[in-house]
Amino acid sequence: MSDDWHDVRQELRAFALGLPETHEDHPWGETVIKVNKKVFLFLGLDEPTEKWDPTFGVKLLSEAHGHALTVEGAAPSGYGLGKAGWVTVPFLSRLPETEVLLDWVEESYRAIAPKRAIKELDLR
Repeated sequence: MSDDWHDVRQELRAFALGLPETHEDHPWGETVIKVNKKVFLFLGLDEPTEKWDPTFGVKLLSEAHGHALTVEGAAPSGYGLGKAGWVTVPFLSRLPETEVLLDWVEESYRAIAPKRAIKELDLR
């Protein structure tokens, strides 16, 4: 198993934390990035376990939703989140370019963030 997924995960995390009004949290022992107390990026556990393979979750409401679901092993997120546009994507699959993944993170952020934070992002 390649450790490249650590690098991609770290890049997504750093990008997400660079967006306005974001912070990291660790509910359930997993890493999530929030804006205004709401999760917009699920990063899961820091290390794989017997029961968990490395994944990330984003909320996608555009054609990116269908694109994300074409990644091998990707699926609508559990706990009813899939119905709201959330997709869980395995890091160990062949992923699109990192730029595409960062676009997905930004789209998820824009779907969750308050208008003032989106306005701040647009001014950057």
